[in-house]
Amino acid sequence: MALNPQPGFFITLEGGEGSGKSTQARRLNAFLRRKGRDVVLTREPGGTTHGEAIREMLLSGLIRPFGSEAEALFFAVARREHVLHLIRPALQEGQVVICDRFADSTRAYQGVAGVAPETILRLEETALCDTHPDLTLILDIDPSMGLARAAGRSAADRFEGDELELHEARRQAFLKIAEAEPHRCVVIDAGLSMDEISAQIEAAVVARLPRAGGAS
Repeated sequence: MALNPQPGFFITLEGGEGSGKSTQARRLNAFLRRKGRDVVLTREPGGTTHGEAIREMLLSGLIRPFGSEAEALFFAVARREHVLHLIRPALQEGQVVICDRFADSTRAYQGVAGVAPETILRLEETALCDTHPDLTLILDIDPSMGLARAAGRSAADRFEGDELELHEARRQAFLKIAEAEPHRCVVIDAGLSMDEISAQIEAAVVARLPRAGGAS
């Protein structure tokens, strides 16, 4: 059952560095298109011209000297733009939206960094515009394994370069979100092979996604 008033269905993928979110988001996009779904694939921060500009600022570390609260503000600005100009319009058209990261990443990353829960909640209320995921897939992986995977793809970004203990704290934050919101969240074992991860995700999505447009 959808959690949004819009006719579409909103799926987010969350998890630590190297958990394979981006790859699995692309795979899920292809899977749903084969099923006849009208799908929008996007990411955070990003998804819009302004959002992508903010993404570059955040991941480059440009905002880091101003502290975690400033980072949370920038994420919220990008998220509000994303919701208003891409996510919500797509949901109103009945599309399936797949987003690589969303509000739970702010809870896990900036929350672990010390931003007060009430501050994060206020930012969510402003940025989300009452648009919440119908299904969140939390890709859970041991941080050591995830960082080893991430190291093989490119230079470390602002968050990948953090200490292992911080990555583990973020992992636990994601798992606490899943425990607190089982109606929305499904934990995926991201330590498996790519195909096994995809199979878990596809099963979770098929179980939750309403039938429409002849999809099965």
